[in-house]
Amino acid sequence: MEYDVVIVGAGPAGLAAACRLRQINEDISVCVVEKGSEVGAHILSGAVFEPTALNELFPDWKDRGAPLETAVEGDDIYVLGSAEKATRIPNMLVPSTMHNEGNYIISLGNLCRWLAEQAENLGVEIFPGFAAAEVLYNEDGSVKGIATGDMGVGANGEHKDAYMQGMELHGKYTLFAEGCRGHLGKQLIAKYTLDAGRDPQHYGIGIKEIWKIDGAKHKQGLVVHTAGWPLKESGTHGGGFLYHLEDDQVVVGLITDLSYSNPHVSPFDEFQRYKHHPVIKQYLEGGQRVAYGARAITKGGLQSQPKMTFPGGLLIGDDAGTLNFAKIKGNHTAMKSGMLAAESVAEALAGERANDELTDYSERYKNSWAWKELYMQRNFGPAQHKWGNILGSAYAFIDINLFKGKLPWTLNDGKADHAQLRPAADCAKIDYPKPDGVLSFDKLSSVFISNTNHEEDQPCHLTLKDDDVPLNHNLPIYDEPAQRYCPAGVYEVIEEAGSKRFQINAQNCVHCKTCDIKDPTQNIVWIAPEGGGGPNYPNM
Repeated sequence: MEYDVVIVGAGPAGLAAACRLRQINEDISVCVVEKGSEVGAHILSGAVFEPTALNELFPDWKDRGAPLETAVEGDDIYVLGSAEKATRIPNMLVPSTMHNEGNYIISLGNLCRWLAEQAENLGVEIFPGFAAAEVLYNEDGSVKGIATGDMGVGANGEHKDAYMQGMELHGKYTLFAEGCRGHLGKQLIAKYTLDAGRDPQHYGIGIKEIWKIDGAKHKQGLVVHTAGWPLKESGTHGGGFLYHLEDDQVVVGLITDLSYSNPHVSPFDEFQRYKHHPVIKQYLEGGQRVAYGARAITKGGLQSQPKMTFPGGLLIGDDAGTLNFAKIKGNHTAMKSGMLAAESVAEALAGERANDELTDYSERYKNSWAWKELYMQRNFGPAQHKWGNILGSAYAFIDINLFKGKLPWTLNDGKADHAQLRPAADCAKIDYPKPDGVLSFDKLSSVFISNTNHEEDQPCHLTLKDDDVPLNHNLPIYDEPAQRYCPAGVYEVIEEAGSKRFQINAQNCVHCKTCDIKDPTQNIVWIAPEGGGGPNYPNM
């Protein structure tokens, strides 16, 4: 199938690009492929949403019924000193990036569903349930498009009765908007050495739940952020959040920085502990958990951002790392990167060009408010890694609030997250409490309410470069950390009759990509399973 533009991923970047292309020229043919069973099925974000880009894309979004229903009414920021203690930070001492006046608490999944409706009304073709499995190239090395994965292939590689060959989607330009650690984006970065001269990319894993709580405890529009306990006990960086949505709902979550060094750390279990802190517990007690999910975030900032252009296409959104970690927000910058991409592509198509490198995009991006925002806050992430959450935030206050990001230096963070792990024998073991089934839960019951499902008889999408590494290397040195960094119980070391084997429960995978990021030898490679597989988030 031939299109002017093929877009991989129906997240905020991809859908904003699709809408903008058709706004510029309704004769441009655009298709969007999405591996989730529907648009929004794989979307997970906090999310406090800054409407800057949406205001530009659809100035009349309120009249169009965009699902931005809860304006932020207050910001509470705490440093949690222990399992019981907390100190609230006065607003005047908080980095300006953490102030949320004019922002909204939203479900990003629902916003993407709405954006998809706008795109379809503009004439964009959207194909949910089709995973982009392969990048296609022209003879000159430029990107030609993508191929979707075959359906109905058994675990043994043989075709089943329901076999259906994948489609080739050819475009004059292809935009990759897969989100954090996109598996095709990863290949493109390697093929075209787009990360040359950049710092390694850095990541966190965000684990999130939605709760229905007692209406008497609900404070619609309240945003709560925390730092410190429980992560600080293991020397791990990160922080928690609790946002009050409409309809007596709150979202609660914990972001664990994947630069942690103790292989005994379990981000999932840290999150279960987190909910027992009085600052968080006061809202959740008496409530009911209704949804669970997890997703890695790309947070290296400008220093880690790869070159976004290559012959025939662009990386946009979190495929290129456009998240503003200082704000803990990336949806507005992802959308802007997609809108700028649309403008570059439309200009090239008007000039009857195809499959060349959109070199003007780099300048267009650098002149945008999105790049300027990321530049101003470029030192936040490295400061957090160098000095921790508290001292790092103090530096950010000086750098951002007082000097507006104009201090004459740029901090670097040159060690990749997967290379940070120390031998298990050199680190303190962590005795995580058993879940109580009231505030804290186990992994399998959590995966159950993520509505995760994969066709069981298919090739495993969690591939190993070397089958021997988990037991012969990772287990003796790091106590095989995949057992703990995965928030879905995918990886297990099973003992049977005195011997051990490494088991991959691919059916549980919520597509968070943490294994692809944190495996110490980079032995695990995440590839797309059959389209439609994975979580089915209702409103994350």
